[in-house]
Amino acid sequence: MEQRILGRTGRKVSVVGLGTWQLGADWGEVREADAFGVLDAAVASGVTFFDTADVYGDGRSEQFIGRYLKERPDAGVFVATKMGRRAEQLPENYVLANFLAWNDRSRANLGVDTLDLVQLHCPPTAVYSSEAMYDALDTLVARGRVAAYAVSVETCEQALTAIARPGVASVQIILNPFRLKPLEAVLPAAAEAGVGIVARVPLASGLLTGKYTRDTVFAADDHRTYNRHGEAFDQGETFSGVDFGTGLDAAAEFAALAPEGATPAQTALRWIVQQPGVSSVIPGARDVAQARANAAAAALPPLTDATLDAVRELYDRRIRAQVHGRW
Repeated sequence: MEQRILGRTGRKVSVVGLGTWQLGADWGEVREADAFGVLDAAVASGVTFFDTADVYGDGRSEQFIGRYLKERPDAGVFVATKMGRRAEQLPENYVLANFLAWNDRSRANLGVDTLDLVQLHCPPTAVYSSEAMYDALDTLVARGRVAAYAVSVETCEQALTAIARPGVASVQIILNPFRLKPLEAVLPAAAEAGVGIVARVPLASGLLTGKYTRDTVFAADDHRTYNRHGEAFDQGETFSGVDFGTGLDAAAEFAALAPEGATPAQTALRWIVQQPGVSSVIPGARDVAQARANAAAAALPPLTDATLDAVRELYDRRIRAQVHGRW
């Protein structure tokens, strides 16, 4: 699989990675055997980038990855984790003492002394401008606890603030055919600064697979049930902030744009991979077949200009009014 430099880390990662939120929690139950099957299938398909967080299943996702890589030390996987959601979302909680505690927990879960990359997990907006906070992150690097640090953001403005900081290695942001705003300023600014872009929520929480209908029922412990209107965390994390009914209609149109031999999900991933400045896209997978299919998107031919134009037209007509001004 194609490998790209992940911004200021200087490390190469697979252009299609693996998001592992679903292996921890909030997407319905995933059995342990299935979790390890997904990790193994991804690696066998050329994936060298896992994204996780300390709060996914209260550490369950990190622990799965740590156990898997202990058994497969030759896998060559770069692991990015996140921190900041183990405390109330207040700027004053983003301090060195908390960073050290959260860092210790992630290192133990992953079974490493030095984390490849730690990302702030969508903190309050004020945090992105805090000199003291960046000093604390620099301290983690100086002490050898992390090799590099980055941010995961909700808004384009947060991303642009972080990109301007010299120590930020990469920015993780929602980017998919239903969320085009990052193309306007964030991706160009990141490319100019040498900052990596990690595209998350690439399938709009599954909408872009084209598999859902108005009769689809998600489990009670699935965020697509309990966070549709931002009840638990930012609404943009669920269906990219798009109303479910609107998303279904748009997804049906998007599915019709899939080239021969590609699924709608693979088409969405291929669209992201083509955007200038993207380092890696991190779809999740609940089973082996999904992990393999996602990875296969990296080998698809580039989408045609006509398809790219059709995606833009669909966004402008059906999606823009709901999301463009919010994030």
